[in-house]
Amino acid sequence: MNRLLLAAALAASAPFAHAADWTTPAESGHFRTTPDYADTVAYLRKLAEAAPGKLKVETFGTSPQGRPMAVVIASADGTFTPEEAHRKGKPVVLLQAGIHPGEIEGKDAGLMLLRDYAVTGKLPHLLDHAVLVFIPVFSVDGHENSSPYHRINQNGPERMGFRGQSQYLNLNRDYIKADAPEMRDWLKLWQRWRPDLLMDIHTTDGADYQYDLTWYLEDPQKLDAGVSAWQQKLLHDRVIPAYEKRGHLASIYLEFKDGRDPRKGIVNFGSGPRFSTGYAALQNRPALLVETHMLKSYETRVRATYDLVALMLEQTGADAAGLIAANRKADEAVVARARDAHAQVALTFKDDPASTPFTLKGYAFSLSHSDVSNSDWIQYDPRTPRNYDIQNWNGLLPDTAVAPPAAYVVPAQWTQVLDRLDAHGITYRRLARPAKLKVQAYQLDKPQWASKPFEGHLMLRDFALSPTTREVELPAGSAIVPMDQRAANLAIELLEPQAPDSLLRWGFLDAVFEPKEYGEPRVLEKLARDMMAKDPALKADFEHRLREDAAFAASPSQRLFYFFERSPWYTAQDVGLYPVYRLDAAALQGLPPDL
Repeated sequence: MNRLLLAAALAASAPFAHAADWTTPAESGHFRTTPDYADTVAYLRKLAEAAPGKLKVETFGTSPQGRPMAVVIASADGTFTPEEAHRKGKPVVLLQAGIHPGEIEGKDAGLMLLRDYAVTGKLPHLLDHAVLVFIPVFSVDGHENSSPYHRINQNGPERMGFRGQSQYLNLNRDYIKADAPEMRDWLKLWQRWRPDLLMDIHTTDGADYQYDLTWYLEDPQKLDAGVSAWQQKLLHDRVIPAYEKRGHLASIYLEFKDGRDPRKGIVNFGSGPRFSTGYAALQNRPALLVETHMLKSYETRVRATYDLVALMLEQTGADAAGLIAANRKADEAVVARARDAHAQVALTFKDDPASTPFTLKGYAFSLSHSDVSNSDWIQYDPRTPRNYDIQNWNGLLPDTAVAPPAAYVVPAQWTQVLDRLDAHGITYRRLARPAKLKVQAYQLDKPQWASKPFEGHLMLRDFALSPTTREVELPAGSAIVPMDQRAANLAIELLEPQAPDSLLRWGFLDAVFEPKEYGEPRVLEKLARDMMAKDPALKADFEHRLREDAAFAASPSQRLFYFFERSPWYTAQDVGLYPVYRLDAAALQGLPPDL
Protein backbone atom coordinates (compact mmCIF):
# COMPACT_ATOMS: atom_id res chain seq x y z
CA MET A 1 0.00 0.00 0.00
CA ASN A 2 2.78 2.45 0.93
CA ARG A 3 4.59 1.65 -2.32
CA LEU A 4 1.44 2.38 -4.31
CA LEU A 5 0.98 5.72 -2.56
CA LEU A 6 4.61 6.63 -3.19
CA ALA A 7 4.31 5.74 -6.87
CA ALA A 8 1.15 7.85 -7.20
CA ALA A 9 2.80 10.80 -5.49
CA LEU A 10 5.84 10.60 -7.76
CA ALA A 11 3.62 10.43 -10.84
CA ALA A 12 1.64 13.46 -9.73
CA SER A 13 4.79 15.51 -9.17
CA ALA A 14 6.23 14.84 -12.65
CA PRO A 15 5.09 17.49 -15.14
CA PHE A 16 4.54 15.08 -18.03
CA ALA A 17 3.89 11.88 -16.12
CA HIS A 18 0.68 10.80 -17.85
CA ALA A 19 -2.09 12.17 -20.00
CA ALA A 20 -4.25 13.27 -17.08
CA ASP A 21 -1.51 15.38 -15.49
CA TRP A 22 -1.82 18.92 -16.83
CA THR A 23 0.17 20.68 -14.13
CA THR A 24 2.26 23.33 -15.86
CA PRO A 25 6.02 23.41 -15.19
CA ALA A 26 5.70 26.65 -13.20
CA GLU A 27 2.93 25.16 -11.04
CA SER A 28 4.99 22.02 -10.57
CA GLY A 29 7.87 24.17 -9.29
CA HIS A 30 5.49 26.08 -6.97
CA PHE A 31 6.20 29.21 -9.04
CA ARG A 32 9.78 29.34 -7.83
CA THR A 33 10.88 28.48 -11.35
CA THR A 34 9.79 29.00 -14.93
CA PRO A 35 10.44 26.38 -17.63
CA ASP A 36 13.11 26.69 -20.27
CA TYR A 37 12.05 27.11 -23.87
CA ALA A 38 12.20 23.42 -24.78
CA ASP A 39 9.91 22.44 -21.89
CA THR A 40 7.59 25.33 -22.68
CA VAL A 41 7.13 24.21 -26.28
CA ALA A 42 6.86 20.56 -25.23
CA TYR A 43 3.99 21.39 -22.89
CA LEU A 44 2.22 23.39 -25.61
CA ARG A 45 2.60 20.56 -28.11
CA LYS A 46 1.21 18.13 -25.54
CA LEU A 47 -1.84 20.39 -25.13
CA ALA A 48 -2.28 20.62 -28.90
CA GLU A 49 -2.10 16.83 -29.26
CA ALA A 50 -4.83 16.45 -26.62
CA ALA A 51 -7.07 19.13 -28.22
CA PRO A 52 -6.33 19.13 -31.97
CA GLY A 53 -9.58 20.91 -32.84
CA LYS A 54 -8.83 23.75 -30.44
CA LEU A 55 -5.06 24.30 -30.49
CA LYS A 56 -2.39 24.32 -33.15
CA VAL A 57 1.33 24.97 -32.60
CA GLU A 58 3.25 26.58 -35.45
CA THR A 59 6.56 28.39 -35.92
CA PHE A 60 6.71 31.89 -37.35
CA GLY A 61 10.45 32.45 -37.53
CA THR A 62 13.91 31.54 -36.33
CA SER A 63 15.97 33.39 -33.73
CA PRO A 64 19.51 34.62 -34.53
CA GLN A 65 20.88 31.64 -32.57
CA GLY A 66 18.77 29.20 -34.59
CA ARG A 67 15.83 28.52 -32.27
CA PRO A 68 12.35 28.11 -33.78
CA MET A 69 9.90 30.80 -32.67
CA ALA A 70 6.66 29.13 -31.61
CA VAL A 71 3.15 30.52 -31.87
CA VAL A 72 -0.07 28.84 -30.72
CA ILE A 73 -3.37 29.32 -32.54
CA ALA A 74 -6.40 28.72 -30.30
CA SER A 75 -9.98 28.54 -31.53
CA ALA A 76 -13.21 26.88 -30.43
CA ASP A 77 -14.08 25.56 -33.90
CA GLY A 78 -10.74 24.85 -35.54
CA THR A 79 -10.35 28.30 -37.07
CA PHE A 80 -6.60 28.22 -37.56
CA THR A 81 -6.04 30.66 -40.44
CA PRO A 82 -6.56 34.43 -40.70
CA GLU A 83 -8.72 33.93 -43.79
CA GLU A 84 -11.12 31.74 -41.83
CA ALA A 85 -11.17 34.10 -38.88
CA HIS A 86 -11.97 37.12 -41.03
CA ARG A 87 -14.58 35.23 -43.05
CA LYS A 88 -16.36 34.14 -39.85
CA GLY A 89 -16.22 37.62 -38.32
CA LYS A 90 -14.06 36.49 -35.42
CA PRO A 91 -11.62 39.08 -34.04
CA VAL A 92 -8.00 37.96 -33.88
CA VAL A 93 -6.30 38.64 -30.54
CA LEU A 94 -2.51 38.59 -30.54
CA LEU A 95 -1.16 37.85 -27.05
CA GLN A 96 2.59 38.02 -26.67
CA ALA A 97 4.87 37.26 -23.75
CA GLY A 98 8.59 37.39 -23.22
CA ILE A 99 9.50 40.32 -25.44
CA HIS A 100 11.56 41.06 -22.32
CA PRO A 101 12.25 37.46 -21.23
CA GLY A 102 13.01 38.29 -17.61
CA GLU A 103 9.40 39.48 -17.44
CA ILE A 104 7.86 36.12 -18.22
CA GLU A 105 4.52 35.92 -16.38
CA GLY A 106 2.64 35.98 -19.67
CA LYS A 107 4.22 32.70 -20.76
CA ASP A 108 3.27 30.76 -17.63
CA ALA A 109 -0.17 32.38 -17.42
CA GLY A 110 -0.70 31.50 -21.08
CA LEU A 111 0.15 27.83 -20.50
CA MET A 112 -2.35 27.67 -17.64
CA LEU A 113 -5.00 29.51 -19.65
CA LEU A 114 -4.69 27.27 -22.71
CA ARG A 115 -4.79 24.22 -20.46
CA ASP A 116 -7.96 25.38 -18.74
CA TYR A 117 -9.57 26.30 -22.05
CA ALA A 118 -8.66 23.33 -24.21
CA VAL A 119 -8.22 20.38 -21.84
CA THR A 120 -9.59 20.70 -18.32
CA GLY A 121 -12.87 22.37 -19.28
CA LYS A 122 -12.52 25.17 -16.73
CA LEU A 123 -12.92 27.86 -19.43
CA PRO A 124 -14.77 26.00 -22.21
CA HIS A 125 -16.36 29.06 -23.87
CA LEU A 126 -13.38 31.43 -23.67
CA LEU A 127 -12.83 31.49 -27.44
CA ASP A 128 -16.29 30.89 -28.82
CA HIS A 129 -16.22 34.28 -30.53
CA ALA A 130 -12.52 35.10 -31.02
CA VAL A 131 -9.30 33.53 -32.25
CA LEU A 132 -6.20 33.72 -30.05
CA VAL A 133 -2.71 33.93 -31.52
CA PHE A 134 -0.31 33.37 -28.60
CA ILE A 135 3.45 33.94 -28.67
CA PRO A 136 4.70 32.30 -25.44
CA VAL A 137 8.22 33.74 -25.79
CA PHE A 138 9.00 36.47 -28.31
CA SER A 139 12.70 36.93 -27.48
CA VAL A 140 13.66 33.25 -27.52
CA ASP A 141 17.45 33.72 -27.32
CA GLY A 142 17.07 36.23 -24.49
CA HIS A 143 14.83 33.74 -22.66
CA GLU A 144 17.51 31.05 -22.79
CA ASN A 145 20.17 33.50 -21.57
CA SER A 146 18.87 33.10 -18.02
CA SER A 147 20.53 34.00 -14.75
CA PRO A 148 19.65 34.82 -11.13
CA TYR A 149 21.28 38.20 -11.72
CA HIS A 150 19.37 39.71 -14.62
CA ARG A 151 16.66 41.68 -12.81
CA ILE A 152 17.86 43.17 -9.55
CA ASN A 153 14.52 44.90 -8.94
CA GLN A 154 12.36 41.77 -9.29
CA ASN A 155 11.04 39.16 -6.85
CA GLY A 156 11.50 35.83 -8.66
CA PRO A 157 11.46 33.45 -10.40
CA GLU A 158 14.83 32.02 -9.44
CA ARG A 159 16.34 32.51 -12.90
CA MET A 160 15.28 35.19 -15.36
CA GLY A 161 15.91 35.79 -19.04
CA PHE A 162 17.90 38.72 -20.42
CA ARG A 163 16.28 41.97 -21.57
CA GLY A 164 18.07 41.99 -24.93
CA GLN A 165 18.05 39.31 -27.59
CA SER A 166 21.29 37.63 -28.66
CA GLN A 167 22.38 40.67 -30.71
CA TYR A 168 21.78 42.87 -27.64
CA LEU A 169 18.74 44.56 -29.16
CA ASN A 170 15.67 45.42 -27.10
CA LEU A 171 12.77 44.14 -29.17
CA ASN A 172 10.37 46.58 -27.53
CA ARG A 173 12.32 49.45 -29.08
CA ASP A 174 12.56 47.81 -32.50
CA TYR A 175 9.06 47.91 -33.99
CA ILE A 176 9.77 50.75 -36.42
CA LYS A 177 13.44 50.31 -37.28
CA ALA A 178 13.02 46.49 -37.42
CA ASP A 179 16.71 45.62 -37.06
CA ALA A 180 16.25 42.30 -35.25
CA PRO A 181 15.49 39.09 -37.20
CA GLU A 182 12.83 38.29 -34.58
CA MET A 183 11.07 41.58 -35.32
CA ARG A 184 11.16 40.96 -39.07
CA ASP A 185 9.45 37.61 -38.42
CA TRP A 186 6.93 39.23 -36.08
CA LEU A 187 6.05 41.81 -38.72
CA LYS A 188 5.32 39.01 -41.19
CA LEU A 189 3.09 37.39 -38.57
CA TRP A 190 1.29 40.70 -38.01
CA GLN A 191 0.75 41.23 -41.74
CA ARG A 192 -0.49 37.66 -42.17
CA TRP A 193 -3.00 37.75 -39.31
CA ARG A 194 -3.69 41.51 -39.13
CA PRO A 195 -4.79 41.22 -35.48
CA ASP A 196 -7.76 43.14 -34.16
CA LEU A 197 -6.27 43.51 -30.67
CA LEU A 198 -2.74 43.23 -29.24
CA MET A 199 -1.87 42.36 -25.63
CA ASP A 200 1.77 42.65 -24.52
CA ILE A 201 2.71 41.25 -21.09
CA HIS A 202 5.56 42.76 -19.03
CA THR A 203 6.79 43.22 -15.45
CA THR A 204 7.37 46.73 -14.19
CA ASP A 205 10.26 48.35 -12.37
CA GLY A 206 9.97 51.44 -10.19
CA ALA A 207 8.08 52.17 -7.00
CA ASP A 208 6.44 49.85 -4.49
CA TYR A 209 2.64 49.95 -4.18
CA GLN A 210 -0.36 47.76 -3.48
CA TYR A 211 -1.41 46.94 -7.06
CA ASP A 212 -0.85 43.48 -8.54
CA LEU A 213 -0.44 45.06 -11.94
CA THR A 214 -0.76 48.27 -13.90
CA TRP A 215 -2.00 48.68 -17.46
CA TYR A 216 -1.59 51.15 -20.27
CA LEU A 217 -3.61 52.15 -23.33
CA GLU A 218 -2.28 54.60 -25.90
CA ASP A 219 -3.50 58.16 -25.35
CA PRO A 220 -6.68 59.00 -27.32
CA GLN A 221 -4.68 61.61 -29.25
CA LYS A 222 -2.49 58.89 -30.75
CA LEU A 223 -4.99 56.66 -32.52
CA ASP A 224 -8.36 56.62 -34.24
CA ALA A 225 -11.13 58.03 -32.05
CA GLY A 226 -13.42 55.02 -32.52
CA VAL A 227 -10.68 52.52 -31.72
CA SER A 228 -9.68 54.54 -28.66
CA ALA A 229 -13.29 54.71 -27.44
CA TRP A 230 -13.69 50.95 -27.88
CA GLN A 231 -10.62 50.04 -25.83
CA GLN A 232 -11.31 52.62 -23.13
CA LYS A 233 -14.83 51.29 -22.68
CA LEU A 234 -13.65 47.68 -22.65
CA LEU A 235 -11.03 48.25 -19.95
CA HIS A 236 -12.67 50.90 -17.79
CA ASP A 237 -16.26 49.71 -17.90
CA ARG A 238 -16.01 45.94 -18.13
CA VAL A 239 -12.64 44.31 -17.65
CA ILE A 240 -11.12 46.16 -14.70
CA PRO A 241 -14.28 46.13 -12.50
CA ALA A 242 -14.62 42.37 -13.09
CA TYR A 243 -10.89 41.91 -12.49
CA GLU A 244 -11.00 43.64 -9.13
CA LYS A 245 -14.00 41.53 -8.11
CA ARG A 246 -11.62 38.58 -8.39
CA GLY A 247 -9.57 40.04 -5.57
CA HIS A 248 -6.91 41.93 -7.52
CA LEU A 249 -5.89 45.56 -7.37
CA ALA A 250 -5.07 47.24 -10.70
CA SER A 251 -4.08 50.74 -11.73
CA ILE A 252 -3.30 52.72 -14.83
CA TYR A 253 0.42 52.70 -15.65
CA LEU A 254 2.37 54.51 -12.95
CA GLU A 255 5.22 56.68 -14.21
CA PHE A 256 6.16 58.92 -11.29
CA LYS A 257 7.20 62.49 -11.87
CA ASP A 258 9.89 61.95 -9.25
CA GLY A 259 10.79 58.35 -8.46
CA ARG A 260 12.12 59.40 -5.08
CA ASP A 261 8.80 60.89 -3.97
CA PRO A 262 5.55 59.43 -5.39
CA ARG A 263 3.54 62.24 -3.79
CA LYS A 264 4.67 64.54 -6.63
CA GLY A 265 2.30 62.79 -9.04
CA ILE A 266 2.36 60.67 -12.18
CA VAL A 267 3.10 61.59 -15.80
CA ASN A 268 2.86 60.00 -19.25
CA PHE A 269 5.73 57.56 -19.76
CA GLY A 270 6.22 58.62 -23.38
CA SER A 271 5.20 55.64 -25.47
CA GLY A 272 5.82 55.85 -29.19
CA PRO A 273 5.91 53.76 -32.36
CA ARG A 274 9.08 51.95 -31.30
CA PHE A 275 6.97 50.27 -28.57
CA SER A 276 4.34 47.57 -29.10
CA THR A 277 1.28 49.65 -28.22
CA GLY A 278 2.52 52.65 -30.20
CA TYR A 279 3.08 50.47 -33.24
CA ALA A 280 -0.42 49.00 -32.97
CA ALA A 281 -1.83 52.54 -32.86
CA LEU A 282 -0.13 53.34 -36.19
CA GLN A 283 -1.82 50.20 -37.53
CA ASN A 284 -5.22 51.55 -36.32
CA ARG A 285 -5.56 48.81 -33.72
CA PRO A 286 -6.23 48.76 -29.95
CA ALA A 287 -3.46 47.45 -27.73
CA LEU A 288 -3.05 46.75 -24.04
CA LEU A 289 0.26 46.89 -22.18
CA VAL A 290 0.24 44.87 -18.94
CA GLU A 291 2.89 45.50 -16.28
CA THR A 292 2.70 43.15 -13.30
CA HIS A 293 4.29 44.48 -10.13
CA MET A 294 7.85 43.22 -9.77
CA LEU A 295 7.77 42.97 -5.96
CA LYS A 296 4.71 40.75 -5.75
CA SER A 297 5.43 37.01 -5.64
CA TYR A 298 5.82 35.30 -8.99
CA GLU A 299 2.70 33.24 -8.34
CA THR A 300 0.68 36.38 -7.64
CA ARG A 301 1.95 37.95 -10.85
CA VAL A 302 1.17 34.89 -12.97
CA ARG A 303 -2.33 34.50 -11.55
CA ALA A 304 -2.98 38.24 -11.94
CA THR A 305 -2.00 37.96 -15.61
CA TYR A 306 -4.14 34.83 -16.05
CA ASP A 307 -7.25 36.56 -14.75
CA LEU A 308 -6.76 39.76 -16.74
CA VAL A 309 -6.11 37.95 -20.03
CA ALA A 310 -9.08 35.63 -19.46
CA LEU A 311 -11.37 38.61 -18.90
CA MET A 312 -9.95 40.44 -21.93
CA LEU A 313 -10.67 37.45 -24.15
CA GLU A 314 -14.12 36.96 -22.67
CA GLN A 315 -15.13 40.60 -23.07
CA THR A 316 -13.55 40.95 -26.50
CA GLY A 317 -15.58 37.98 -27.69
CA ALA A 318 -18.70 39.53 -26.18
CA ASP A 319 -18.22 42.60 -28.39
CA ALA A 320 -16.57 40.98 -31.39
CA ALA A 321 -18.72 42.88 -33.88
CA GLY A 322 -18.02 46.21 -32.20
CA LEU A 323 -14.26 45.66 -32.29
CA ILE A 324 -14.20 44.57 -35.93
CA ALA A 325 -16.40 47.52 -36.93
CA ALA A 326 -14.21 50.04 -35.08
CA ASN A 327 -11.08 48.70 -36.74
CA ARG A 328 -12.67 48.66 -40.19
CA LYS A 329 -13.86 52.25 -39.83
CA ALA A 330 -10.39 53.33 -38.67
CA ASP A 331 -8.80 51.77 -41.76
CA GLU A 332 -11.38 53.38 -44.02
CA ALA A 333 -10.85 56.78 -42.39
CA VAL A 334 -7.10 56.65 -43.03
CA VAL A 335 -7.68 55.78 -46.69
CA ALA A 336 -10.32 58.53 -47.07
CA ARG A 337 -8.03 61.12 -45.44
CA ALA A 338 -5.92 61.11 -48.61
CA ARG A 339 -8.75 63.06 -50.31
CA ASP A 340 -8.83 65.74 -47.61
CA ALA A 341 -6.65 68.69 -48.62
CA HIS A 342 -6.87 70.14 -45.09
CA ALA A 343 -5.93 66.99 -43.16
CA GLN A 344 -3.24 67.18 -40.48
CA VAL A 345 -1.43 64.29 -38.82
CA ALA A 346 0.24 64.81 -35.45
CA LEU A 347 3.87 63.66 -35.32
CA THR A 348 4.81 64.67 -31.79
CA PHE A 349 2.89 65.28 -28.60
CA LYS A 350 3.32 67.46 -25.53
CA ASP A 351 2.09 67.12 -21.98
CA ASP A 352 -1.35 68.49 -21.24
CA PRO A 353 -0.76 71.12 -18.51
CA ALA A 354 -4.08 70.20 -16.88
CA SER A 355 -4.00 67.44 -14.30
CA THR A 356 -6.67 65.29 -12.65
CA PRO A 357 -6.86 63.96 -9.09
CA PHE A 358 -5.62 60.41 -8.55
CA THR A 359 -5.63 58.21 -5.47
CA LEU A 360 -2.46 56.14 -5.27
CA LYS A 361 -2.81 52.94 -3.26
CA GLY A 362 0.74 52.77 -2.01
CA TYR A 363 2.69 52.07 1.12
CA ALA A 364 4.15 54.21 3.84
CA PHE A 365 7.69 55.27 3.03
CA SER A 366 10.56 57.27 4.45
CA LEU A 367 12.96 59.66 2.75
CA SER A 368 16.47 60.07 4.06
CA HIS A 369 19.63 61.62 2.75
CA SER A 370 22.13 59.14 1.34
CA ASP A 371 25.84 59.67 1.85
CA VAL A 372 26.46 57.21 -0.99
CA SER A 373 24.50 58.98 -3.73
CA ASN A 374 24.29 62.40 -2.08
CA SER A 375 20.59 62.30 -2.85
CA ASP A 376 17.34 61.18 -1.28
CA TRP A 377 16.86 57.48 -0.54
CA ILE A 378 13.26 56.22 -0.49
CA GLN A 379 12.48 53.13 1.60
CA TYR A 380 9.00 51.56 1.57
CA ASP A 381 7.20 49.78 4.38
CA PRO A 382 4.96 47.17 2.66
CA ARG A 383 3.49 46.27 6.05
CA THR A 384 1.72 49.64 6.10
CA PRO A 385 -0.66 50.28 3.17
CA ARG A 386 -1.40 53.97 2.71
CA ASN A 387 -3.37 55.97 0.16
CA TYR A 388 -2.04 59.22 -1.28
CA ASP A 389 -4.06 61.87 -3.10
CA ILE A 390 -1.80 62.96 -5.94
CA GLN A 391 -2.07 64.58 -9.38
CA ASN A 392 -2.19 62.74 -12.69
CA TRP A 393 -0.52 64.47 -15.68
CA ASN A 394 -0.95 61.59 -18.13
CA GLY A 395 -2.84 63.60 -20.76
CA LEU A 396 -1.21 64.56 -24.05
CA LEU A 397 -1.88 67.21 -26.68
CA PRO A 398 -0.76 67.25 -30.34
CA ASP A 399 2.40 69.27 -30.89
CA THR A 400 4.16 69.04 -34.28
CA ALA A 401 1.77 68.15 -37.10
CA VAL A 402 2.13 67.72 -40.85
CA ALA A 403 -0.19 67.80 -43.83
CA PRO A 404 0.32 64.39 -45.45
CA PRO A 405 1.18 64.40 -49.15
CA ALA A 406 -0.76 62.52 -51.77
CA ALA A 407 2.27 60.24 -52.04
CA TYR A 408 5.91 59.97 -51.06
CA VAL A 409 8.66 59.28 -53.56
CA VAL A 410 11.66 57.15 -52.58
CA PRO A 411 14.43 57.10 -55.22
CA ALA A 412 15.50 53.58 -56.14
CA GLN A 413 19.02 53.95 -54.75
CA TRP A 414 17.77 54.40 -51.16
CA THR A 415 17.41 50.68 -50.66
CA GLN A 416 17.52 50.84 -46.86
CA VAL A 417 14.31 52.90 -46.94
CA LEU A 418 12.61 50.56 -49.39
CA ASP A 419 13.69 47.61 -47.25
CA ARG A 420 11.83 49.06 -44.25
CA LEU A 421 8.72 49.76 -46.33
CA ASP A 422 8.78 46.13 -47.40
CA ALA A 423 9.29 44.90 -43.83
CA HIS A 424 6.18 46.78 -42.71
CA GLY A 425 4.04 45.72 -45.65
CA ILE A 426 3.57 49.27 -46.96
CA THR A 427 2.22 49.38 -50.50
CA TYR A 428 4.07 51.23 -53.25
CA ARG A 429 4.50 51.21 -57.03
CA ARG A 430 7.79 51.39 -58.87
CA LEU A 431 8.63 53.61 -61.82
CA ALA A 432 9.07 51.48 -64.91
CA ARG A 433 11.40 54.03 -66.48
CA PRO A 434 13.28 57.18 -65.42
CA ALA A 435 11.13 60.23 -64.79
CA LYS A 436 11.58 63.94 -64.16
CA LEU A 437 9.18 65.21 -61.50
CA LYS A 438 8.46 68.43 -59.67
CA VAL A 439 8.41 67.50 -55.99
CA GLN A 440 8.14 68.98 -52.54
CA ALA A 441 11.36 68.43 -50.63
CA TYR A 442 13.01 69.23 -47.32
CA GLN A 443 16.39 70.87 -46.80
CA LEU A 444 17.92 69.74 -43.49
CA ASP A 445 20.67 71.72 -41.79
CA LYS A 446 22.47 71.96 -38.44
CA PRO A 447 22.15 68.26 -37.54
CA GLN A 448 22.85 67.27 -33.94
CA TRP A 449 23.33 63.64 -32.93
CA ALA A 450 23.14 61.91 -29.56
CA SER A 451 26.45 61.52 -27.76
CA LYS A 452 26.13 57.76 -27.25
CA PRO A 453 24.41 54.89 -29.12
CA PHE A 454 20.87 53.73 -28.42
CA GLU A 455 19.79 50.32 -29.68
CA GLY A 456 22.73 50.22 -32.06
CA HIS A 457 22.11 53.68 -33.54
CA LEU A 458 23.22 57.24 -32.93
CA MET A 459 19.90 59.04 -32.89
CA LEU A 460 19.59 62.30 -34.80
CA ARG A 461 18.31 64.55 -32.03
CA ASP A 462 17.76 67.85 -33.81
CA PHE A 463 18.04 69.63 -37.14
CA ALA A 464 16.74 72.69 -38.95
CA LEU A 465 14.10 71.96 -41.59
CA SER A 466 13.16 74.11 -44.58
CA PRO A 467 10.51 73.05 -47.13
CA THR A 468 11.50 73.57 -50.74
CA THR A 469 10.28 72.74 -54.23
CA ARG A 470 12.55 71.31 -56.88
CA GLU A 471 12.66 69.22 -60.02
CA VAL A 472 14.33 65.85 -59.61
CA GLU A 473 15.32 63.08 -61.97
CA LEU A 474 14.25 59.72 -60.63
CA PRO A 475 15.75 56.45 -61.84
CA ALA A 476 13.63 53.49 -62.89
CA GLY A 477 12.62 51.46 -59.85
CA SER A 478 11.91 54.49 -57.67
CA ALA A 479 8.92 53.96 -55.40
CA ILE A 480 5.68 55.95 -55.34
CA VAL A 481 4.08 55.44 -51.91
CA PRO A 482 0.42 56.55 -52.03
CA MET A 483 -1.35 57.69 -48.89
CA ASP A 484 -4.73 56.16 -49.76
CA GLN A 485 -3.78 52.94 -47.96
CA ARG A 486 -4.54 51.64 -44.48
CA ALA A 487 -0.82 51.72 -43.56
CA ALA A 488 -0.49 55.44 -44.36
CA ASN A 489 0.14 56.44 -40.73
CA LEU A 490 3.02 54.00 -40.59
CA ALA A 491 4.49 55.39 -43.82
CA ILE A 492 4.25 58.92 -42.44
CA GLU A 493 6.08 57.90 -39.26
CA LEU A 494 8.86 56.28 -41.26
CA LEU A 495 9.26 58.96 -43.91
CA GLU A 496 8.48 62.35 -42.35
CA PRO A 497 11.85 63.52 -40.99
CA GLN A 498 10.39 65.23 -37.91
CA ALA A 499 8.61 62.10 -36.69
CA PRO A 500 10.26 60.78 -33.49
CA ASP A 501 10.86 57.31 -34.97
CA SER A 502 11.51 58.29 -38.57
CA LEU A 503 14.22 56.49 -40.46
CA LEU A 504 16.10 59.78 -40.50
CA ARG A 505 15.99 60.00 -36.69
CA TRP A 506 17.30 56.44 -36.42
CA GLY A 507 20.31 57.32 -38.56
CA PHE A 508 19.50 55.40 -41.74
CA LEU A 509 20.10 58.53 -43.85
CA ASP A 510 23.06 60.13 -42.09
CA ALA A 511 25.10 60.11 -45.31
CA VAL A 512 23.08 63.05 -46.69
CA PHE A 513 24.78 65.31 -44.16
CA GLU A 514 28.29 64.42 -45.34
CA PRO A 515 29.90 66.54 -48.08
CA LYS A 516 31.97 64.32 -50.35
CA GLU A 517 33.94 66.99 -52.18
CA TYR A 518 36.17 69.44 -50.34
CA GLY A 519 38.57 72.31 -51.01
CA GLU A 520 42.25 72.50 -50.26
CA PRO A 521 43.13 75.38 -47.91
CA ARG A 522 45.35 77.04 -50.53
CA VAL A 523 42.39 77.05 -52.96
CA LEU A 524 39.89 78.24 -50.36
CA GLU A 525 42.14 81.15 -49.40
CA LYS A 526 41.72 82.57 -52.91
CA LEU A 527 38.02 81.66 -53.00
CA ALA A 528 37.43 83.60 -49.77
CA ARG A 529 39.09 86.71 -51.10
CA ASP A 530 37.20 86.56 -54.40
CA MET A 531 33.85 86.11 -52.62
CA MET A 532 34.44 89.01 -50.20
CA ALA A 533 35.48 91.26 -53.06
CA LYS A 534 32.24 90.52 -54.92
CA ASP A 535 29.94 90.58 -51.87
CA PRO A 536 30.52 93.28 -49.20
CA ALA A 537 27.62 91.96 -47.12
CA LEU A 538 29.29 88.55 -46.95
CA LYS A 539 32.54 90.19 -45.88
CA ALA A 540 30.73 92.11 -43.15
CA ASP A 541 29.01 88.95 -41.87
CA PHE A 542 32.33 87.09 -41.78
CA GLU A 543 33.98 89.85 -39.78
CA HIS A 544 31.01 89.92 -37.39
CA ARG A 545 31.43 86.18 -36.79
CA LEU A 546 35.10 86.73 -36.02
CA ARG A 547 34.23 89.28 -33.34
CA GLU A 548 31.33 87.35 -31.77
CA ASP A 549 32.48 83.70 -31.94
CA ALA A 550 35.87 83.07 -30.33
CA ALA A 551 35.93 79.37 -31.27
CA PHE A 552 35.18 80.23 -34.88
CA ALA A 553 37.85 82.91 -34.92
CA ALA A 554 40.43 80.51 -33.50
CA SER A 555 39.79 77.79 -36.09
CA PRO A 556 41.46 78.17 -39.53
CA SER A 557 39.38 75.34 -40.95
CA GLN A 558 36.07 76.84 -39.79
CA ARG A 559 37.03 80.23 -41.19
CA LEU A 560 37.77 78.77 -44.61
CA PHE A 561 34.74 76.44 -44.54
CA TYR A 562 32.53 79.50 -43.98
CA PHE A 563 33.22 80.49 -47.57
CA PHE A 564 33.27 77.00 -49.07
CA GLU A 565 29.76 76.12 -47.78
CA ARG A 566 28.40 79.31 -49.34
CA SER A 567 29.93 78.57 -52.72
CA PRO A 568 28.49 76.60 -55.65
CA TRP A 569 31.18 73.95 -55.11
CA TYR A 570 29.42 73.04 -51.86
CA THR A 571 25.75 73.71 -52.68
CA ALA A 572 25.99 71.56 -55.83
CA GLN A 573 26.51 68.55 -53.54
CA ASP A 574 22.98 68.88 -52.10
CA VAL A 575 24.28 68.35 -48.59
CA GLY A 576 21.30 68.00 -46.27
CA LEU A 577 18.75 67.47 -49.05
CA TYR A 578 16.33 64.91 -47.62
CA PRO A 579 16.15 62.13 -50.22
CA VAL A 580 12.47 61.27 -49.75
CA TYR A 581 10.13 63.58 -51.62
CA ARG A 582 6.46 64.50 -51.42
CA LEU A 583 3.94 64.66 -54.26
CA ASP A 584 0.75 66.67 -54.16
CA ALA A 585 -2.45 65.34 -55.70
CA ALA A 586 -1.91 67.08 -59.05
CA ALA A 587 1.61 65.69 -59.41
CA LEU A 588 0.44 62.20 -58.47
CA GLN A 589 -2.41 62.31 -60.96
CA GLY A 590 0.01 63.53 -63.63
CA LEU A 591 2.09 60.37 -63.48
CA PRO A 592 1.66 58.03 -66.46
CA PRO A 593 -0.69 55.11 -65.72
CA ASP A 594 2.04 52.54 -66.23
CA LEU A 595 4.56 54.60 -64.26
